[in-house]
Amino acid sequence: MLEKIKELDTSLLVYLNGLGSETYDKLWLIITNQLYWTPFFILLFYLIYKKIGGKQTLYLLLFIAVLIAFTDQTTNLCKYTFKRLRPCNSPDINTIIRVVQSRQSYSFFSGHAANTMAVATFLFLVLKRHFKYLGFLFLWPLIFAYSRIYLGLHYPGDILTGYFFGALFGSLIYLVYKKLKPQYFPG
Repeated sequence: MLEKIKELDTSLLVYLNGLGSETYDKLWLIITNQLYWTPFFILLFYLIYKKIGGKQTLYLLLFIAVLIAFTDQTTNLCKYTFKRLRPCNSPDINTIIRVVQSRQSYSFFSGHAANTMAVATFLFLVLKRHFKYLGFLFLWPLIFAYSRIYLGLHYPGDILTGYFFGALFGSLIYLVYKKLKPQYFPG
């Protein structure tokens, strides 16, 4: 069963990665770089600040920092436990996919997918009553994580597992936030 899942994961990677072309490589390298998302984050937190105020925005940022630290450490623990080679480093597959970027760390599971989905889930749960179209926020983890497949850095299973853990951790931190907010962060 596990072999069948790995086979499907590899086939899906080959297909999705093969949709790319050199014409768009630079665009996907920009998309995968967190620094280039800074204007999006600034706009997002400006909108949040305008809606809920400075103090509440700072509380959200505190919870997001804890969430990212927890998600990132869990991701690294899994990467060094499972030690799955990235597609770009795997001799079984790196000659048949487009390798646009390489990393030496392990692949399972995607920290990009986990962190972005965790933050998107947490923000969605906290702010859905304030913003009508907040569901569009989930485009961010979708685009960001697909860049990892496009570049040859992650298998789709790495991304899906990252999404699962990100949504789980984002929901759990939301429950903690919801419990603590009335007592420590009223407003």
